[in-house]
Amino acid sequence: MGPPRDRGVALAVLRRAVELGVEHIDTAQYYGPEVANELIREALHPYPQDLALVSKVGARRTAGGGWLAAQTPAELRTGVEDNLRTLDVERLCAVNLRLLDGVHDSTSRPALVDQLAEMVALRDEGKIAGVGISNASLEQVNTAIELADIVCVQNAYSLLDRSQEAVLRRCAEAGIAFVPFFPLGSAFPGMAKVVDHPGVRAVAERHHAAPAQIGLAWLLAHADNILLIPGTSSLAHLEENLAVAGIKLSAADLAELEAPAA
Repeated sequence: MGPPRDRGVALAVLRRAVELGVEHIDTAQYYGPEVANELIREALHPYPQDLALVSKVGARRTAGGGWLAAQTPAELRTGVEDNLRTLDVERLCAVNLRLLDGVHDSTSRPALVDQLAEMVALRDEGKIAGVGISNASLEQVNTAIELADIVCVQNAYSLLDRSQEAVLRRCAEAGIAFVPFFPLGSAFPGMAKVVDHPGVRAVAERHHAAPAQIGLAWLLAHADNILLIPGTSSLAHLEENLAVAGIKLSAADLAELEAPAA
């Protein structure tokens, strides 16, 4: 919530990311809210031709940082149009329909088929190039594949949380990008973090790498359709994240990382 601690650094991180070859930026109107999109526009507009801006809709924020649903077809359309306005583009590369848990009772939750129909209409109008879905079950992903020909799925997934393995494999079969959020475990206090895993720390020491790099490298080694979106707020961390592409994990490394906890 709110602006970055150092606006200059935030802008420099965005510009350096593109200089280093990043071609995909994940954002949302409700990050901030509006802050992330406004920073992206200031740092990078006019955008490089090959830069894919991917956003998501389905929520809004309270003044205190809470989450509110914005899931009706009309709200999804407004969300897409707000992203277009704040990013100053005519079309987004993709937009994820972010499904929210616990924000509707069973009688007021919009039907997924109606939500997807609105996303497809926005695609047909040229406002988005591809439809995605986020925080979705395997059944919902299958529905989205059938009705919206989705291009990406964004679900929580990491070395320590592989509950979405079936969704990942379904995406691989269909040629759909799987974009894990919380790739290093939950950001919330008290939840398991990949960087604290003993196997991760041991493999990191052998590779002279940071534990976070090993957690991300495992994801890249685990499935070819995984597309990483690790966040960062510093130039040093940005370059550490991008160096993950050069880390090659051996079969022994993978076995140690994937071994059941003692």
